[in-house]
Amino acid sequence: MTFLPLNSVITPAKITQYLLIPLPKDDKSKFLAQAGYTLENWQQLEIDIKTQILTQPAQLIQENRYGQKYQIKANLTGPNHVTLKILTIWMIHQNVCRFVTLIPDKGA
Repeated sequence: MTFLPLNSVITPAKITQYLLIPLPKDDKSKFLAQAGYTLENWQQLEIDIKTQILTQPAQLIQENRYGQKYQIKANLTGPNHVTLKILTIWMIHQNVCRFVTLIPDKGA
């Protein structure tokens, strides 16, 4: 089993300017709002991704010149105690693991 580092990088902009704002395409804010995540508590989403998702096994899905791409399928329980089934994507490049995105796990 492979686990990604708990100190993986999640840039605040990825959460505040992508995941938690309504977008015309690939909007994730409504999905995350079901579990109580909003722009007002964006730090909680970052903490929960690190404590609930990074503690789960990761699966290598691709290797290319940009590094190794991993996915983690897991449950994410929000501040309102609603649990979402999610899939997260991570990239390891030059020994640094970075959060790429989060999507609903429709295959769950």
